[in-house]
Amino acid sequence: MKYTLVIAEKPSVAQSIAAVIGATKRYDGYLEGSDFIVSWCVGHLVELATADSYDERYAKWLYADLPIIPENWQYSISRGKEKQMKIIKELMHRKDVNIIIAATDAGREGELIFRLVYEKNNCNKPVKRLWISSMEEKAISDGFQNLRDGKHYDNLYQSALCRAKADWIVGINSTRLFSVLYGQTLNVGRVMSPTLSMIVEREASISAFVAEPFYTVQLDCGVFTLSCEKLADKQTAESLCKSCDGQNIIIQSAENKKKSEKPPKLYDLTTLQREANRKLGFTAEQTLSYTQSLYEKKLVTYPRTDSRYLTSDISENTPPVIKTIADLFMPKDINFTISMAQVTDNSKVNDHHAIIPTMSIQNCDVASLPFGEREILLLISLRLLCGVGEDCVYEETIVKTTLNKVEFTAKGKIIITEGFHSIENLYPSIQNEKIQTENIKVLPKITEEEIFQAKATVKEGKTSPPKHFTDDTILAAMENANKALVDIEQKGIGTPATRAGILEKLIKTGLLERRGDKKAKYFFPTPKGVSLITVLPEAIQSPQLTAEWEEKLNQIEHGDLSPDSFLQDISQMVDNLIKTYEPIKGADILFPSSLESIGKCPRCSNDVVENKKGFCCLNKSCSFALWKESRFLISKKKSLTKAVATELLKNGKVKLTGCYSEKTGKTYDAIVLIDDTDGKYVNFKMEFPTNKQGKEGRL
Repeated sequence: MKYTLVIAEKPSVAQSIAAVIGATKRYDGYLEGSDFIVSWCVGHLVELATADSYDERYAKWLYADLPIIPENWQYSISRGKEKQMKIIKELMHRKDVNIIIAATDAGREGELIFRLVYEKNNCNKPVKRLWISSMEEKAISDGFQNLRDGKHYDNLYQSALCRAKADWIVGINSTRLFSVLYGQTLNVGRVMSPTLSMIVEREASISAFVAEPFYTVQLDCGVFTLSCEKLADKQTAESLCKSCDGQNIIIQSAENKKKSEKPPKLYDLTTLQREANRKLGFTAEQTLSYTQSLYEKKLVTYPRTDSRYLTSDISENTPPVIKTIADLFMPKDINFTISMAQVTDNSKVNDHHAIIPTMSIQNCDVASLPFGEREILLLISLRLLCGVGEDCVYEETIVKTTLNKVEFTAKGKIIITEGFHSIENLYPSIQNEKIQTENIKVLPKITEEEIFQAKATVKEGKTSPPKHFTDDTILAAMENANKALVDIEQKGIGTPATRAGILEKLIKTGLLERRGDKKAKYFFPTPKGVSLITVLPEAIQSPQLTAEWEEKLNQIEHGDLSPDSFLQDISQMVDNLIKTYEPIKGADILFPSSLESIGKCPRCSNDVVENKKGFCCLNKSCSFALWKESRFLISKKKSLTKAVATELLKNGKVKLTGCYSEKTGKTYDAIVLIDDTDGKYVNFKMEFPTNKQGKEGRL
């Protein structure tokens, strides 16, 4: 009997697949049945090896070792996942397994997860690819009927691997370079640093902003109000107000135009994250987590998509879903028409279509879903109902007149047909925020040549500074970082699937922080983050360069660029950075140490600080260290205390009393002197007050 081995990304996904294909018998780390074996990866089982895996000397961060660019890349099993890796290896090499099905998430990262496991286990059995956008039974079943040869996704794998290698090369080398030069850990990344740069730049603009007053003259005509353009000079505004007050106004034009507002596009991951942040206060990471859970519960389609449209085949099967969610969320008395054409466009869908609910929602008690999942499911459902709904039709009125050679206008609109807004308005807690200004109001019917008497007033305002970034606005900035780059398709930095993780890593590494209340939280760079951007060269923090790299990864995915060429460019950039970069003067001000200095390093004059194992130089390129567990001192039944280390650094020597002699069993007094030769260990001499006879030792 021959088996087909299916490798999923998570246990929950594996169970869903196994239930469809009949693999119901449970074993340790896999399920089996009906000619199938189903196992899982538990996320990344294999990852790029750490630098010290190539050479143990890389365990210590030294400037002289840079750049570290592997010629032959090594891989390691993720910590804590060795058992599952062993299970998969045994399954892959079972003699009765003749085909492997890659059933990891249908995207770049999912492809990488499977391929690294496959190659690490030296498997050479034929591979088929399961590519699905939903965990529903029908989608899984259809997917197994339409398996593709794994080779079809070779370029996708190469793109994912290149991304990982590029991040390794830039991250490892840049982080070590700037950490060594500035005496503390400074995390630098291909996408992290440009993102941090945008936030630092925004905060600098806010800090430098000086509010400027402006003035408008308003003419109250009883049933509506006319306003002029903003005036910079208060005296001019007051003079205009005085000359207009009490005047008869003749309406010169009253233009009425019938307009329509199209329904919104469906959600991709980024727009869902942005809207959930704006309306619900969720972080990008929270939204991704909630949506992923809904996907695994078969309630929504694949979340990590960058498309806002459906393909024609998906569109054909969607009306029953729409009817189901309409029955769940809409009152019966609302007339509702479905227009699938406005959400369908094959040309705008790559690997996955927009996020929509699935038919499984009909069997779901929505109210019982956990907080977060329930709200996200409602958002996604609402967006689908709006997306296939009718236009909002309104009449826009623009009234104009001129008084004392100054033009005054009033704008307003009257809703004729609410269209999709009638659906949004059913849920006021999460309805779309519409920009409302004082000059956008409902106006009465006004005709040309009508005469009104005006009561003039001056309204004072102030220019507003740029706003702090939120999850919503920083995601938009990351997605559209380089709109000016007309020659490339991928204009943003990062991908929909990685942006949330980038933001959280910046916070975790102490470069960013969130501040604010529960629903309105903003990003602020820490002093460390600001200092890092201050010293980073443009190449590392440039969103444009990162966008160009993203475009090259896109080209690799489509077979238009060789992986070697891309990685060569990355390596060359890093090599040039290390060779040409010169530290910024005044680094001790930019990066003050939080650790107490006990003295200056005899080798490089940097601060020496205490840690668990000893007293070490803050300069990571310097190997100077006084170890607490010194065999030399232990043999004399003495310990290297903070006081002893401080004295050694200050005077180069220290007097120790009561030193134990292993030879005689007696104690003696001695002077320990630093006699350092810049070797691996710090050398010492011992002098005896009586005979001055020197005796060398090591600490």
